Amino acid sequence: MDVKEDNFRKRMNLGQEGNALIQLLILNAVLFVILKFIYVVYLVSNALVPEYYTRVYSWFALPAAPGKIVMRPWTLISYMFSDHEVFRFISNMFWLWSFGYILQDLTGNRKIIPIYLYGGLTGAILFVLCHLIFPDLRGKIDLDTLSGANCAIAAVAIATTTVSPDYRIFPMINGGIPLWVLTLIFLLINFSSIGYGDTGSYTANAGAAGIGYLFIYQLRRGRDASIWISQFFDWLNDLFNPDKKKKTRRKDEFYYHVAGTQPYKKIPNITQKRIDEILDKINQQGYRYLTSEEKEILKRAAEEEDL
Repeated sequence: MDVKEDNFRKRMNLGQEGNALIQLLILNAVLFVILKFIYVVYLVSNALVPEYYTRVYSWFALPAAPGKIVMRPWTLISYMFSDHEVFRFISNMFWLWSFGYILQDLTGNRKIIPIYLYGGLTGAILFVLCHLIFPDLRGKIDLDTLSGANCAIAAVAIATTTVSPDYRIFPMINGGIPLWVLTLIFLLINFSSIGYGDTGSYTANAGAAGIGYLFIYQLRRGRDASIWISQFFDWLNDLFNPDKKKKTRRKDEFYYHVAGTQPYKKIPNITQKRIDEILDKINQQGYRYLTSEEKEILKRAAEEEDL
């Protein structure tokens, strides 16, 4: 693939409306800033810092006790967007960007959020189960909480690596570094940051990583677990944007006449409508799902753009 075609791919990944990776990063960043702002307010008002964690942060972090989760069910989701450690937050966002960018490049724009949520929910369930099963954790069930995007990012990292473990990064360094090497570094950093003996967090992160592998495994066998989540977000988008035209799936259209043609190479007409459809397909499914005809259209459009 030449540089001109690559420009079309990057256009779909950087700054376009509805970029799922950017939405995840912004949501994490906004909630982190809000929580830190409230934390600073507690500090400057001479309030006790522990009160911040009991009165504010506890409403976002996932409690280990099922009874508390029943009273705060939203923590099953909010915990994976909540963090209170600055360096861990920065590290998590770096890893989310690194693996998320590659995942969108390979699979399109509609897989990263479902994988993120599946990983986070799996981690939450395993964290609670560990505190119910293991005696050493059962005594701390009313005190322990889980927070941060680590579980969700572990799922994204393993899913990305499962799609293409030999994907090369930093190609200027001896032909590039395989993606699995980056994943190994991430896993070492992620698990080493967990406190010694914290069986619940270890199990939560390991289970989330496993769900990332399972998602891609099932996807390759034609079972896409992201469809219902994508449809739900589409419904929400239409609900809160009633004036926005709904995009409908169009059947493949030919932009050249095929009836009565002789056996020669068909050259499709390039229209803006056709280019937009191809770019939308890259956005939804990834570049590798383009047909040879669609790749040729992008190449010709790039050449004409330079004229």
